[in-house]
Amino acid sequence: MIQMIFLQASGFDMSTMFMLVAFLIIFYFFIMRPQIVRQKKEKKFQEEIKRGAKVVMTSGIHGRIAEINENNNTVVIETGAGKIRFERSAISMELTSNLNKKDSKK
Repeated sequence: MIQMIFLQASGFDMSTMFMLVAFLIIFYFFIMRPQIVRQKKEKKFQEEIKRGAKVVMTSGIHGRIAEINENNNTVVIETGAGKIRFERSAISMELTSNLNKKDSKK
């Protein structure tokens, strides 16, 4: 009863409620869900990366994986300047796949 009075007093009718719910559903399926799927794919990619693979870090550093440390989730990347230790989450799936596509075309 109190909710009914509040909804009537605020001018909040069923069509407005329907529009709000529809907006939230559209927001979820077009914005949030694709982002969640992309994050899951990137995490799976980072977990399945193997030693010797060419990768690109989110910072733009190119290199080859020299070591993978499972305990603290880090990788050692061998670059032209030497070896650098990074978090596994710093490997970019999108940039790495673009690099590997260019290499396969050559």
